[in-house]
Amino acid sequence: MILPIYLYGHPVLRKQSPDITPDFPGLKELVENMKATMYASDGIGIAAPQVGVNARVVYIDVSVFSDTFPELADSKYVLINPHIEVLDDGEKCSREEGCLSLPGIHEPVSRIEKIRIKYLDEEFNPHEEVISGYLARVMQHECDHLDAVLFIDHLSPIRKQLIKGKLNNIIKGKVSCDYRTKGYKK
Repeated sequence: MILPIYLYGHPVLRKQSPDITPDFPGLKELVENMKATMYASDGIGIAAPQVGVNARVVYIDVSVFSDTFPELADSKYVLINPHIEVLDDGEKCSREEGCLSLPGIHEPVSRIEKIRIKYLDEEFNPHEEVISGYLARVMQHECDHLDAVLFIDHLSPIRKQLIKGKLNNIIKGKVSCDYRTKGYKK
């Protein structure tokens, strides 16, 4: 089922997501709904808070970029309870990011190029991988959602000021999307 994407301003996006256990109710259905929602929204990653669920679950599919980044050809991940360790080799890269929860906003964000990620798959088997490049960026972006961080939180105060009007329009519901959304009404 395609779920609405929760937009900037909704409190669920600012709540830290707890780890889940294998008995988490409706986990398989949640993952399938997240996949359907992400694909219907033309996204490359989605975190559970973006569909209103406060749980450490992420789905990523960056295979669409395999023409530019051949190493991403089969890069589809279900990440349960992901936790990232930044590998500090000093290398950061700035690239433009966008977010389904922040429609119409795209800004350059500087991120570490190489990370170690520990996560569980859908069967709760543990994994640990060192990831670099574009996939590391996407994983950091999606895992930020689980820690109540949005990509705009990485922007300089000046950049934040420049997009303030767009952010206010999202909060007021004055935004047009090609996908289902859910704003926050007080």
